[in-house]
Amino acid sequence: MIPARVLAAALVLCTTAAAGCGIGPGKDQGDVSLAVTRDYGSKVIVQKQDSIHESDSVLRVLDRNTDITTRYGGGFVQSIDGISGSTSGGRRSDWFFYVNGIESPVGSTSYDLSGGDRIWWDYRDWTAAMRVPAVVGSWPEPFAHGFQGHHWTTHPVCLAAGSVCDTVLQRLESAGIRNPGSGPASITVDVGPWKAIRRQGAASLLAEGPDRSGVFAHFVGTERPLLELLNQQGQPAGSIGKGGGLIAALRTGDGPPTWVVTGTDSKGVAAAAGLLGDALRNHYAVATQPGAGAIGVPVQ
Repeated sequence: MIPARVLAAALVLCTTAAAGCGIGPGKDQGDVSLAVTRDYGSKVIVQKQDSIHESDSVLRVLDRNTDITTRYGGGFVQSIDGISGSTSGGRRSDWFFYVNGIESPVGSTSYDLSGGDRIWWDYRDWTAAMRVPAVVGSWPEPFAHGFQGHHWTTHPVCLAAGSVCDTVLQRLESAGIRNPGSGPASITVDVGPWKAIRRQGAASLLAEGPDRSGVFAHFVGTERPLLELLNQQGQPAGSIGKGGGLIAALRTGDGPPTWVVTGTDSKGVAAAAGLLGDALRNHYAVATQPGAGAIGVPVQ
């Protein structure tokens, strides 16, 4: 028989270990993808698949595939592969993580993963925007697998030419997303030029700065709007007039995000719609202009 004091000590070790412990790994839950990047996704450090079990957390997957250090009892990731949180010149950089394109409200030891989830850790300067609640770079998430066990329907709102909205629907369907719906449990996809969508709920935040919207781009003006792009310090990095397009994700509460496929005019919206797909990968948001493909936002 195991002495009670030995058993108690073992339980304490299980509770405090960073990766946790248990009777066994549990049932196979399938595969997840892991991306580790820095500077708003502009530099990829790790990009791979990993098989998970019931007992796996976001931190366990990270720990298996990278070299990490933690703080605060294992609840805060301080460094990944030697890249550590730091302060320089009044600017602060740290590690942040997303699951299926949504910033997690719980720590990396507490998020329960499911097969198909996309985990993304990014090391970034967060001085200009403390929070970026949703990003587009985990496409086709969160449309395919939702978030924290919630599977959402998709509600396209078409305020553009029918052919443009058809492109958006085709891109969604080609990613296996065929679950139309509306209401509070739906991801709204606003499709249209800025003039048409600027009063559409969360989309209106694209008139604000990144500290409000979490997007390092905003529209200036209404009749002949400009799309102003920002760098990761929140400073202007250039503007686009005719033919400017933008795909961004916004989230104002605890529910589904709103995706916006927009532009300075109809040509810009069409160009943005054509980028729905792998061109979004590892970008927080994506802009485009005549003669260019996907432009990662913030601009590096």
